[in-house]
Amino acid sequence: MSETELSASVSEGPEHTRWSVVTALGLATLVVASELTMSAFTLAGASEAFGVSSAATAWIVSAYTLPLVAVGIPAGRWLDRADAGLVYLLALVAVAVTSIWSAAAGSFVSLIASRIALGTAAAFFLGIYMPIVAATVRENQHGLAIGVIGTIMMLGGVGLAPVGGWAAEELGWRWVFLVKLPILVVALLMGWWTIPRKGAIAATGERRLPPLGMAFLNDIFWLGLAGFALLKGLDLLVHSPIWGAACLAATVVFSVIWTRFDSAKAPLSLLSRPGFGLPALALTLIAAIIGLAAFSFPFYITDVLQESPQLLAIAVVGFVIASAVAAPISGLLADKIGPVMMSAIGAAITVMGILTLLLLDANSERWDLIWCAVAAGFGMGSFNTAIMTTLLNAAGEKERGAASGLAGVARMLGSTIGPAVAAMAWGLVGGGVAGLHAGAIALAGLAFIGLLALIWALRLQAGAATQPTA
Repeated sequence: MSETELSASVSEGPEHTRWSVVTALGLATLVVASELTMSAFTLAGASEAFGVSSAATAWIVSAYTLPLVAVGIPAGRWLDRADAGLVYLLALVAVAVTSIWSAAAGSFVSLIASRIALGTAAAFFLGIYMPIVAATVRENQHGLAIGVIGTIMMLGGVGLAPVGGWAAEELGWRWVFLVKLPILVVALLMGWWTIPRKGAIAATGERRLPPLGMAFLNDIFWLGLAGFALLKGLDLLVHSPIWGAACLAATVVFSVIWTRFDSAKAPLSLLSRPGFGLPALALTLIAAIIGLAAFSFPFYITDVLQESPQLLAIAVVGFVIASAVAAPISGLLADKIGPVMMSAIGAAITVMGILTLLLLDANSERWDLIWCAVAAGFGMGSFNTAIMTTLLNAAGEKERGAASGLAGVARMLGSTIGPAVAAMAWGLVGGGVAGLHAGAIALAGLAFIGLLALIWALRLQAGAATQPTA
């Protein structure tokens, strides 16, 4: 196997890193990522305001995540031909407009429509993440820059979540959609002044925003169906296994149909390269760790420890702060020893962090849980920065939009699978301490498979490096 088959070539990039751009990306990513947690503060208020069931309000979250899966890949492919700086500005303006729409929604249908539009805007933003990093950060500082972005995002999220809770309680649930707007305005202005953009029309006649075309809409249709079937299947799997399995089978069918179209060739080609595909697989498997915070921790805290949900908030804050501390350290090491090696180290730390939950029982103190969360968070922060650097460096100059879109989808798939795996493990053993341990073993098992994928990638990389060049 040649080195070009293992990892695509990367251009040298800029002479100097634009740290102002890195800061802008960090703030913008904070706004986009916060939607997954901040929307939880709106569910009770929306249920009362529109007279819908609490189960129906789950679509406030799902309506945002579904476009990230459906639009992420085709948007990334399109963004490889578009002006990334211009798309950054337009995507953030769209996030602002759709957030205001959500706050002003007069019906539940309108609210869900606004959330779908917001998720679509977020998908376009996530698609230009890697192209902008590559265009404004020196190649030997990719890891550090991504680590800084991650730290800004995670520490900002710790501060933004209490603001969302306060807004929901004191001002009303609609204001939760608006509290992020000041940060969004700062990110927009910083992007306007610092992120490079193309001229009106390049000398070759290339458009700054190429037409989307029917292939783009076709991709959204089939990937959207696959994403919807996946979300529904995982939701039904515990309580209605037959219907859940049927939906998961439909996910496979819709995905296979999508692969038959010409528009799927570019992302599939990127995934077929071990230097990208194996790390992307690892990202999906290890991102499932979110199942701890989304399912295992809440039920262990309330059912076993008999503690209030406040302990969950403290544990999650510990997880996030540990991740934020680890992110820039991981980035520096990724730039020094190689991002694939650092990804494997981060994956190993993550596995060990998850397995610390096996030390917990019915007599554990709250600090025992918090330190376990910190251990898992440090591993996740070490892994996240390195794996994103790996995926960026593995993509060619004209593939970074596709790589960014695929990375976003991989992470979203893992974040969707994780809570379902934790819930199934909990239910199979009857919950309690055994349920916590079963979930930890299952999620650590997924992370370990991700680690094996990275070890495989390392071996292929080492083999390619020892082969004589033609």
